[in-house]
Amino acid sequence: MTGSRPLTEVEIQQILQAFTGKYEIRNRTLFLLGLNTGARISELLALNIGDVWRYQRPVEIIYLQKRHTKGKLVGRQITIKSGAQQALLELIQWKRQNQEALAKDAPLFVSRQGGRLKRKQAHNILKDAFEACELSGQVTTHSLRKTFANHVLRASGGNIKVLQELLGHQHLSTTEAYLSFDLEELRAAVPDFGRLDLKNMFRPTLKKLFISKPALKQKKG
Repeated sequence: MTGSRPLTEVEIQQILQAFTGKYEIRNRTLFLLGLNTGARISELLALNIGDVWRYQRPVEIIYLQKRHTKGKLVGRQITIKSGAQQALLELIQWKRQNQEALAKDAPLFVSRQGGRLKRKQAHNILKDAFEACELSGQVTTHSLRKTFANHVLRASGGNIKVLQELLGHQHLSTTEAYLSFDLEELRAAVPDFGRLDLKNMFRPTLKKLFISKPALKQKKG
């Protein structure tokens, strides 16, 4: 979404603690998988158990099939590391405890009604978490993808071709237009005029008040 901003590390930690209730693990996994893969919310919701869970453990590489990607032109592979793998492990354990289907073609994210979680439902889940943390600015489901993009750009030393591949953009110009500055960098760059340095402001005046009389006479002579 145009205008949505990436999340800071502090905000990520706050959001992780904002998920509560019966579906806490499902919702937290959705959030973490979005952060760690940069996948669009529609791509995440299209995932099945077999896409993330094989041989009784989380996969190391997720393949997003082209029929679920934007434009349906090409699929892409994304490596997932320990944070996302741990979240998937906890989700599978939770699904098993709640007797949800674990067949390869069963949806990874299931709604309260038992079907595949819909985009609007996922949007509301994340929106509630963002509001619980009282985040400011334009924060949306797309903020997860933008957070991923900012991290990739820093970790790759600014290699925009790597970012283009991971985001699944067909054109480099799309990737360039997509980038957002990190909120912490923007905050540090904004000036803070108006804070008066009272100590230094009155130092010349105080110095004049405490000049000794002999010094004044000597100055006149």
